[in-house]
Amino acid sequence: MTNIGQVHIISSNRDDSEDEFVAAASPPRMMDSPPNTKELDKSEISLATQQACGLIHSSGHERPNSIAAMINARERGMFGRSSFTQGDRCKITNNYIPNKMKTVATYHSKAFCGTYSEDGNYFLTACQDRNLRLYCTTEGKFEMLKTIQARDVGWSVLDTAFSPDGNYIVYSSWSECLHLCRLYGDSETQDALPLCPEERRFCIFSLVFSSDGREILGGANDGFLYVYDRECNQRALRIEGHDDDVNTVAFADSTSQILYSGGDDGLCKVWDRRTLSELNPKPVGVLAGHMDGVTYIDPRGDGRHLISNCKDQSIKLWDVRVFSGSSGQNNTRKAVSDQTWDYRWQKVPKKLSNPKKNLEGDTSVMTYRGHRVLQTLVRCHFSPEFITGQRYIYTGCAAGRVVIYDVLTGKVHSVLSGHRACVRDVSWHPHRQELISTSWDGTLGRWTYSGKIASAIEDADITCRLDQGFRGLRRSRRIAQQRERQQKSQDAPEQKNVPGC
Repeated sequence: MTNIGQVHIISSNRDDSEDEFVAAASPPRMMDSPPNTKELDKSEISLATQQACGLIHSSGHERPNSIAAMINARERGMFGRSSFTQGDRCKITNNYIPNKMKTVATYHSKAFCGTYSEDGNYFLTACQDRNLRLYCTTEGKFEMLKTIQARDVGWSVLDTAFSPDGNYIVYSSWSECLHLCRLYGDSETQDALPLCPEERRFCIFSLVFSSDGREILGGANDGFLYVYDRECNQRALRIEGHDDDVNTVAFADSTSQILYSGGDDGLCKVWDRRTLSELNPKPVGVLAGHMDGVTYIDPRGDGRHLISNCKDQSIKLWDVRVFSGSSGQNNTRKAVSDQTWDYRWQKVPKKLSNPKKNLEGDTSVMTYRGHRVLQTLVRCHFSPEFITGQRYIYTGCAAGRVVIYDVLTGKVHSVLSGHRACVRDVSWHPHRQELISTSWDGTLGRWTYSGKIASAIEDADITCRLDQGFRGLRRSRRIAQQRERQQKSQDAPEQKNVPGC
């Protein structure tokens, strides 16, 4: 009965106070000193990001900085035979980062998850009211398509994922089963996918499909990684991964052979799917440097880099080719064991708010600070490759904000304030400068750019600086049109005396 969703098990350890509205936490105090980018500046990801977002061109030619100058240079043929490159396009669109919120949905309970589909045509939410809601987001729309009643939910739906083919979604909760349902046709028919855990009080905090859709990877509160085989309709693997809750899992890239996991033991681990064994579960490597539990991992998609969000109030950028030694791992374990606070309802300790230095043995490339990780497993992501060149890292925040970091400088690029409670999840549209924040205040906020785009393109002064040395070229199209009108007015009296006019 439990497996098919007819019986709901609610844990006796559940804190009833969690059902009440939780106001946004206080935002962190911004650091006076600039971030230390020593390791980042000499890293491969720094160069790759600069090339992807148009700051450095592969041809070696210097590109103009302003939009007006770039358009002017293209019209003159200064870019050669080619038009704007993908990097040039990202450089332009990065001037229009979302900054204005419009509430597009309001619920009567906390909203936990909100994610765009891979093609950006759908948006899926999950709330504490046990409902999944699917919206159509094509051509700028945000229209409700259907509501799916989740089954066997304890407290809330905790995570959701789209299948690679876009035909299914899977969700998890405090249940020994995952649940799979169809996006098209009868969504009332749901398949329970039993994971057969050994513990009675069990949940999957994080889940993801493999790239071929055959397997579903999950991280659980018992410290294990679970792999469910959809073709065989059974659990394929149960791997002992962490010393505490596994809060987040991910596939490294489209090959689906390398897995990442992060847990409340403060460690991020890298696994090779081809060598996973229940009898001898050994990770390929371990990434250490956090001082508290890891809440979320997002891979860059290149198979080499990832970011991790953490209860130590930081995001770290990692290169998985540089693993941490045993001393670094031990230092992380000790730092985590020394924590005596509970992030769900207590304030951040001062030693985490403003640490004087990194842990010894920290092998991360960069650390980003400026957001709050409290109350729940707050998520972070790389910005989309297609429109930003992955120039940014963005995250939810317990202070009711969305915080966007510049990958290259470590600084906060922008802070989007608009919610009254913790923002748990944020999703950036893969092809548009638009993101949606999912908050515990029960609202979804759609963020778009609001500003004077035309003035940037028609700035004659900027164009004039580029035109120095080219006397035959007019400063801008606007000035050229003015001169053309003046010339016509001067010629008008003479044209009256011309035969045939």
